[in-house]
Amino acid sequence: MSNPGSGRVRAFDWLRGLAVVFMVECHALVLLRPELRQGAFFARVNFLNGLVAPSFIFAAGFSLGLVQVRGAQGPRMKRVWKTLRRLAEVLGVGTLINVIWFPIRVEPWWLFRVDILQCIGLSLLLALPLLALLARHPRRLAASTLLLAAVSFAIAPFFEHLQGPLAALANANGRTHSVFPLLPWAGYVFLGASVGAMAASESARVVKLFLLGLSAVGAVLWALAATFVRLYPPHTFWVSDPANHGERWTLVCGALVGLLVLEERLSARFKEGAAFRFLVTLGTSSLAAYFYHEMLIYFRVFGAGVANTWRDQLAWGPFLFAVALLVAATTALAKLTDLLYPRWDALFTGPQRTPPPDGPAASPPPLLPGPRP
Repeated sequence: MSNPGSGRVRAFDWLRGLAVVFMVECHALVLLRPELRQGAFFARVNFLNGLVAPSFIFAAGFSLGLVQVRGAQGPRMKRVWKTLRRLAEVLGVGTLINVIWFPIRVEPWWLFRVDILQCIGLSLLLALPLLALLARHPRRLAASTLLLAAVSFAIAPFFEHLQGPLAALANANGRTHSVFPLLPWAGYVFLGASVGAMAASESARVVKLFLLGLSAVGAVLWALAATFVRLYPPHTFWVSDPANHGERWTLVCGALVGLLVLEERLSARFKEGAAFRFLVTLGTSSLAAYFYHEMLIYFRVFGAGVANTWRDQLAWGPFLFAVALLVAATTALAKLTDLLYPRWDALFTGPQRTPPPDGPAASPPPLLPGPRP
């Protein structure tokens, strides 16, 4: 990342790839024997699992901020329409999952259930106008999105018990019991967009300092947990409390700093090794990975499926082996999707022209093919 504004930021690919691995493990916990889903060791595993969603949503915001600033000198509306199509893909996959899991024909309101893909898609839609408007002013953009993140986290406890039509977006009280309502989760999109704007315009050193600053702020909020309990009306700490989310983004930002340092210090040959290519595949295909791993675990064929057959049956050894198989299958399917995706993309963009040999060099690829979860 030594050359801001160009090239991939591999540390974010690695972060998202690691998050996919933990996501598969987290969703496969239904296979673990019930007596093993308790105790100190399981609590530590569950704690790490709690960082998966913040990492995904944060990285989605980062991708959008980075891509918008990098493309700021080009036509704005072309950039915006391309992003809108990517967001439609995210929301489309999220809707497809709702159709598969819920009785849409008899209870159509399940179609609008807000899970993590809907949260990411809607949050990015809310952020896009501001990012498109301020893309040529990355520092203003970083400051603005940082302020919006602070507001999102600060007001979330006040909306935790909101009832009515907006409950599905503000909390889990709506008819479909939203898993990832926009408050406070949209805050991670704005945080990520702020870092993405900095990454597209500043040096790696500045980005690392910015992330360390976010970690410091989160650590302060984390330390003020008891104060927030007194200041806010009654709310669920693990759902909407700013101290809880301060802890989460402190650890996510700290992990990112470590990955950025690793990216700088590893040789190019090592970074192209099998382990890192595996993480990059999952990181850059996380939308496909999300869909496939859920189908692999929960989908039933003639009444039989992984979760249905081995639920509550596995000890730690067989469980970890099952997770490894699920991760491998998810990676293979995601890789296959990557190979086929250009054909789908060509339906909207047309055939790609190869520049002449002595023409301008092709622009570097964006962080992701699109803002994916």
